[in-house]
Amino acid sequence: MIRMTRLTDYAMVLLTVCARHPERPLHNTRDLAAEAHLPLPTVGKILKLLAKEGLLVSHRGVRGGYVLARQPDKITVAEILEALEGPVAITDCSSHEEAQCELESNCPVASNWQKINQVVLNALGGITLSELARPLGERLVTLGPWRGGTSPSPPPAMEKAAP
Repeated sequence: MIRMTRLTDYAMVLLTVCARHPERPLHNTRDLAAEAHLPLPTVGKILKLLAKEGLLVSHRGVRGGYVLARQPDKITVAEILEALEGPVAITDCSSHEEAQCELESNCPVASNWQKINQVVLNALGGITLSELARPLGERLVTLGPWRGGTSPSPPPAMEKAAP
């Protein structure tokens, strides 16, 4: 199963809160924790990590806080995942790092896993933080002319004929 950690999930929530409120010059830890309904120590840990990874910029002081390092439409879900989880890889052999599988040289599916991994990475790279921050109910991803395109119904050839 492909799964991200709870901290990464919380990081997505916190970044989404920041993206939804561009009018705020800075987001402090306490306010973000309250708005996201997350424990303050956890939020502090995540915000420091996001700043270290270059997704947030930290401002110190009494009126300090955090701000997105770039506009939300310039930050992708893939970047966020990679910052917190490392390279996105479905299998060991599909990562960008050195192969870790002793069977890779004889594996009949390794190249297919690499293709699948690239499709997943491209999909995650095609979703921005601004899209993730959209209100519930708006479309997030478009997959083609019918599956997420402008028409809510399938093309005529796919519709069932009336009895």
